[in-house]
Amino acid sequence: MGLLSRATYVVRSKLNALISDAEDPGEQLDYSYEQLRDELQSVKQGIADLTTQKKRLEVQKSRLEENVEKHNEQAREAVRQDREDLARQALEKKKEKMSQIEELEAQITDLQTTQDDLVEKKDELQRRIEEFRTEKETMKARYEAAEASTRVSEALTGAGEDETARAIEQAREQTEEMEARAEAMDELASTGALEDKLDDTDPIDRELAAERTDAEIEAELETLREQERTSEPAADSETEDESTTDNEAAEDIEADLEELRDEESG
Repeated sequence: MGLLSRATYVVRSKLNALISDAEDPGEQLDYSYEQLRDELQSVKQGIADLTTQKKRLEVQKSRLEENVEKHNEQAREAVRQDREDLARQALEKKKEKMSQIEELEAQITDLQTTQDDLVEKKDELQRRIEEFRTEKETMKARYEAAEASTRVSEALTGAGEDETARAIEQAREQTEEMEARAEAMDELASTGALEDKLDDTDPIDRELAAERTDAEIEAELETLREQERTSEPAADSETEDESTTDNEAAEDIEADLEELRDEESG
């Protein structure tokens, strides 16, 4: 499978996953985008490795070309010295180096062709990645808008009313349970069924103190009753005095009226 075909397959696979599992399409789109970027990085790394290898071959070729020139000089010097045997050896080495140079040139040409092909694919993949990034952001925006619209529609149509009602009912039950518990605790505390953990008084001492308090209250009530009984005769005397005073005032008024009658008749 070619590099671009594999990248296309990755994108298609992720988009198909979006259709089958739409829990978080934005996250899946981002994942696909990162996968494509990784593919692009791999292509760039491959181009860099090819370039490095080609440079090494070019350096090796340059050294061989220097050797070829060196063997030429050796052959010429040997001819000048009438050493055809040495000249022959130099020319043989020159021919050997020339063969190696031809092989290196063929390898360099192949590497250059592969490099050029990778550069074209890299440019095409980069273009597709940019297109995918634009489409990805558009799809994410559309999904978020649709999701927001769905939530609003559910709220307006009461689609989520059951869940809300359950939440309210649960809160009501918990509140009523807590109120009942509070009332029960208050009742137990008032009857003394619950001991105050901060009160270190002996229970017998508390009961004796309560008895003393009851006795003191009863004594005070008896004092009030006695005072009430003592004040009753005085109240009766005052009532008699007031009655006498009222009778005297009535007699005086009757006498005055009698005098007025006598004057009228005379």
